[in-house]
Amino acid sequence: MSVPAILDHLVLAGPSLAELTSWFTEATGVAPVPGGTHPTGTANALVAFTVAGRRGPHYLELIGPDPDRSTTGPVTTFGIDERDAPGLATFAVHPQDIEETVARAARGGHDTGAIRPLSRTKPDGEVLSWRLTRVLEGRPDPVLPFLIDWGATPNPGLGDLPTVDLVAVRGRHPDPARVRQVLDLLGVDLAVDAAEEPALTAVIRGADGDVELN
Repeated sequence: MSVPAILDHLVLAGPSLAELTSWFTEATGVAPVPGGTHPTGTANALVAFTVAGRRGPHYLELIGPDPDRSTTGPVTTFGIDERDAPGLATFAVHPQDIEETVARAARGGHDTGAIRPLSRTKPDGEVLSWRLTRVLEGRPDPVLPFLIDWGATPNPGLGDLPTVDLVAVRGRHPDPARVRQVLDLLGVDLAVDAAEEPALTAVIRGADGDVELN
């Protein structure tokens, strides 16, 4: 297993952000730091990745419902409302040119979804903005990434965050040949094996040793 070269971040989702961060801290010995809130009714915490011991523009996003959200309905982003335990929901990649990548995928028969803006308000009040693809309501196929373009916003993975080492990422899917074709269109070098259900697996190394995220 290896790590995709244009990996931006992995998304670890759960029904409660507080419980998710506590679980991660206990499993790895590394405590995520609060990232902020989104207008979609979610909040996150972050841990930066090193790869082979080196920092880069990669990180882990732990995401759950914002306990202080103004909305009252279920939080459907990444299928959070359907989850009863932590799980790797999907991943994001940062291509050099998001528009060209979307167009290339479309020519190859894959609809990434439209590019749209999103933002996050940090605990200190600073608002970070970026663009991304794909409608994020409901459970996505975990092996097919969404695309992200940070523009002038610094990648969070390079910020002042605690770190764990990302050892490897791998996918499983009932139709691995089709998935590999889509990943090739997106420029993503992810190994995908045949399996009954789609799944994403990552091995991370924290203060307390290796942990497998699924």
